[in-house]
Amino acid sequence: MDKIDCKILAELQSDGRLSVTELAERIGLSVSPCHRRVRALEQSGAIKGYRAHLDPANLGLNFSALVFVTLRDGDHHAVQTFEASLLAIPQVIQAQRLFGDPDYLLHVMTRDLPAFQQLYDERLSSLPSVQRLTSTLVMKNVIQDRPLPL
Repeated sequence: MDKIDCKILAELQSDGRLSVTELAERIGLSVSPCHRRVRALEQSGAIKGYRAHLDPANLGLNFSALVFVTLRDGDHHAVQTFEASLLAIPQVIQAQRLFGDPDYLLHVMTRDLPAFQQLYDERLSSLPSVQRLTSTLVMKNVIQDRPLPL
């Protein structure tokens, strides 16, 4: 990956809806080579896809919490079963496996506190192999969806 590829990636992270013509103009390249580079970046997996960034509050999702999960068992089967179970909970918008304790960090979004409490009581606490859940509420997003440093 060279400097031109990095420029392409930076522009697309900023605005994924740029046409190839607009992108080529911004990075100082003609359209055909720009298009070839974008396709190569897509095929290599450097660009995984394109999507719209939605405003959670505008969609009625006004409550955000971080949930730390400690598993009772850390064997391969327990981890796989737990992770597969997370996929069925759409309110878990991000899940990260951690080294050390706790084992997982979940980012959960719901419409309000009662909806979160219901999700916590009925779904999160009953996930397989869960020993302990600890939650903290998100007061404010300071940095969100920051482009990757290239």
